[in-house]
Amino acid sequence: MKPIYLDYNATTPIDPAVSEAMFPYLRTHFGNPSSTHIYGTTAHEAVDQARRNVADLLGAKREAIVFTSGGTEASNHAIKGVVFAKLRGWSGRWAKAAHIITSSIEHPATVQPCEFLKRLGCTITVVPVDRQGLVDPDAVRKAITRGTTLISIMHANNEVGTIQPIREIARIARERGVLVHTDAAQSVGKVEVNVDDLGVDLLSVAGHKLHAPKGVGVLYVREGVTLEPLLHGAGHEGDRRAGTENVPYLVGLGTACTLARKSLPQATQRLQQLRDRLWERLRAGIGERVVLNGHPTLRLPNTLNVNFVGCVGADLLQATPEIAASTGSACHEGQVNQSPVLCAMGVPPELGKGAVRLSVGRFTTEDEIDRAAEVLISRAGKR
Repeated sequence: MKPIYLDYNATTPIDPAVSEAMFPYLRTHFGNPSSTHIYGTTAHEAVDQARRNVADLLGAKREAIVFTSGGTEASNHAIKGVVFAKLRGWSGRWAKAAHIITSSIEHPATVQPCEFLKRLGCTITVVPVDRQGLVDPDAVRKAITRGTTLISIMHANNEVGTIQPIREIARIARERGVLVHTDAAQSVGKVEVNVDDLGVDLLSVAGHKLHAPKGVGVLYVREGVTLEPLLHGAGHEGDRRAGTENVPYLVGLGTACTLARKSLPQATQRLQQLRDRLWERLRAGIGERVVLNGHPTLRLPNTLNVNFVGCVGADLLQATPEIAASTGSACHEGQVNQSPVLCAMGVPPELGKGAVRLSVGRFTTEDEIDRAAEVLISRAGKR
């Protein structure tokens, strides 16, 4: 039997309806969307429809959707694009004048662009999180200065699933005239994500987190926000991203967004039921030897990050080939390294070394949950 897949936060399988929608644009409708003949106009119409589908899921205007190669490019474009757009008016003083606020549990797609800008002279303020992985909006408020250019805090954490108070953070930012970007790669498709409800100016989406292919994503850009393009060339995506559109993948992403919109909020409820079923069985089987990481309620409905006390997460998963999941610790030359997210949350190393992330998804079944719990209880109990 194939291993039980409990790593949906890493990537999702392409939904059959998505691959079916993509196929004609891999074979028959191969035209360049910029061409004016029938081959081009067919492709152009497909891209337009995909843009509408994404916009509908996010509650956004069609013109606010910029297609990218994935969530990493989207976040890079948001963070660097805002800062670089200031260059024109700052006569070379832009780097020292730019100030970015972010959190201590961000994905590398946010951390690394901030580090890059720091090397150029930007100031980066990293606000902490509490033991449950939550950012305090008041800490963000206190971090804002006259020179603050952007606040970039993820909507939901990819490891522990904690959902951040983005709406309140955006309200604080708006009062001070500061732009807000949120990485919503993990939340889109699992919970309702509406850009107006959140109040953000920029939002990143990764297609492969919601049953579209890898290598396609979206940056939402609120009307009136100016970004410097990352890629310069022909005027695609409203002059915001150069490069001929990847039509089959955009069609796939648009279809995935339509499926997600139609399945919410029922999908949220189903994912939460599966997640809680797994947690309840683990608790019933090994009791206090399994400890939750992340917020008990303000958490993605599909994400269960737990410490198996007395175990090393990587060793446990290696001994459990029946399950495909992720670990919050890594062994290297006899040393156990805890993930930066768990470190930022203040998880004690003796607990965090046993961390395992179990994330369920659209195709997870109750039978798989029960079998996974049984195997984990058996293996963790022997260690």
